[in-house]
Amino acid sequence: MSTNAEIAAVFEQVADLLEFQGANPFRVRAYRNGARAIHDLAEPVTQRVAGEGRELTDIPGIGKDLAEKVATLVQTGSLPMLDELLKEIPESVLAILRVPGLGPKRSAILYRELGVETLDQLRDACLSHRVSQLKGFGEKTEATILQGLDLAAQADLRMYWSDADRVAQSLREHFDGVRPVKRLEFAGSYRRGRDTVGDLDILVVAADSAAVMDRFAAFDGIGAVLARGDTKMSVRLQSKLQVDLRVVPEESFGAALQYFTGSKAHNVVLRGMAKGLGLKVNEYGVFRGETLVGGRTEEEVYGAVDLPWIAPELREARSEFDWAAEGRLPQLVEVDDLRGDLHMHSTWSDGLATIEEMAAAARARGYKYIAMTDHSKRATIANGLTADRLLAQWEEIDRLNRRQKGFVVLKGVEVDLLEAGGLDLP
Repeated sequence: MSTNAEIAAVFEQVADLLEFQGANPFRVRAYRNGARAIHDLAEPVTQRVAGEGRELTDIPGIGKDLAEKVATLVQTGSLPMLDELLKEIPESVLAILRVPGLGPKRSAILYRELGVETLDQLRDACLSHRVSQLKGFGEKTEATILQGLDLAAQADLRMYWSDADRVAQSLREHFDGVRPVKRLEFAGSYRRGRDTVGDLDILVVAADSAAVMDRFAAFDGIGAVLARGDTKMSVRLQSKLQVDLRVVPEESFGAALQYFTGSKAHNVVLRGMAKGLGLKVNEYGVFRGETLVGGRTEEEVYGAVDLPWIAPELREARSEFDWAAEGRLPQLVEVDDLRGDLHMHSTWSDGLATIEEMAAAARARGYKYIAMTDHSKRATIANGLTADRLLAQWEEIDRLNRRQKGFVVLKGVEVDLLEAGGLDLP
């Protein structure tokens, strides 16, 4: 286990299971804070474990105990404490924790009072109205749980794009410098930028497919190899994400990339257009009869049906084909188009960098402005700002702005709305 996201996910799982057991809230919070600190760390945590940077305990929220557990995860790929917790609590309970309207505490009540261990058992308990009879639940909560069961089932199969991206970047680095690899691209819902990703598809052009498979098999974090053939290999990572790798011929790479990027509905429309022109489009190329007439690039595939290349994020069979035919495909917002960030925290509250460091990093990205919005005083665990500290922060911002041209730090605050309706600061 090597990525920050994977290690953070283990700490979150430990926190959920501890809370499910009714453990000390401060202990639960320590694991949640540790998960967030690891997840937000700008550098791979493996570098610190290997002694290539500062100590793990220099990370805010990571004490000696958590640092030892991080090292164990990096070096062994598992955590004995989590294994022990999973012996005490059925792993199927974790899916219940993801149901909207529930959480560790309420899930524990369902487990103790009704013996609910799986999503199917929870559905049965709701349909028989046993849930609404429990103290603190009621009919409204029961209905909310029923509505959220499908979402929880999907959450067990998919992960957020941002988490999948960390895995994808680790895989890309893993293949960097491998001589047989001429080209490597990711496809599927990940390439289309969907909110969640069910699996990762990798397409490779390589002179030696066996060498590529061997390199793939050596990736740190593989839980099981599901299948391996001459040109395709499927694995399941320890995070449960499935990754499929295909080695394809260079002359078919564009066709394969288009096909495996999807979406399925988009591809159905494209194939229908090709058929109307006497062509066949599949993952191997564009064919007229048995003759290959295109497929080296995606541009060749779309050009075969007289269309311009369509960005992956638009390939959902909505209006992209009409836009393309009419010459009005929208221009997508790119990272380089961003000019500022209006919400960020600094070391004045729970951030990891000073205002000056944040400003320097933003300028390096080509930004023109940022807004500092640290917590207000109600968030005591985050070292929230009192009115006096907020005014002192603003004075620091004024001094910084006087020293720089072409860039401005704006003043703000993440102020809590109190129960009575007032604000946390005057």
